[in-house]
Amino acid sequence: MTRLAIIDYGSGNVRSVQRALEAAANHHEIRLDVTLTDNPDRIRQADRIVLPGVGHFADCAAGLSGRSGVNEALNEAVFRSRRPFLGVCVGMQLMATLGREDVETRGLGWIPGVVERLRPADPALPIPHMGWNVLTDLADHPCLAGLGPEPHVYFVHSYALKAEHRDHVAARCDYGGKFVAAVARDNLFGTQFHPEKSQTAGQTLLANFLRWKP
Repeated sequence: MTRLAIIDYGSGNVRSVQRALEAAANHHEIRLDVTLTDNPDRIRQADRIVLPGVGHFADCAAGLSGRSGVNEALNEAVFRSRRPFLGVCVGMQLMATLGREDVETRGLGWIPGVVERLRPADPALPIPHMGWNVLTDLADHPCLAGLGPEPHVYFVHSYALKAEHRDHVAARCDYGGKFVAAVARDNLFGTQFHPEKSQTAGQTLLANFLRWKP
């Protein structure tokens, strides 16, 4: 039985991420025990950790740091115990060093880089970037296995992470210019897109994460 902790810190997509993970586990016959929690001890005891996120970077960072002991438990579980970790949308952005949405806000600092506003080369392209788009430049990573060379996934965002190191970029997407759509480092994985809204591709990715042994 895999003990999965989804960090509950006031983000709006926690329940949809939970349902998608449970559906992926059921479909792929993975025994899963899911807990929505902001309890540091439960985070430390989890086999895998998911950090969802929607909305404003600074608000999400404040919500996370406002839960007593959660950041410390995350750092301990992820870096000391090397538990597999998945960040989704703003949850991925929070892995960065810094966010620049309205004000500069410190992130978790796990993926060196800065989260900045999308600036498409074509000014007619609307922001936020919303809807289905194609992943490109996919890395050879277990979480991306079986998605095919150019899978379609669902995005809703106005900001994206600019990673300092190319080897931390697991996939890109083009929206008037390429941006980072997924990141990976050791036992960390993050998606700018929403796997819980990405149908077959998203379910495959979530199942891959649940089976991943970094």
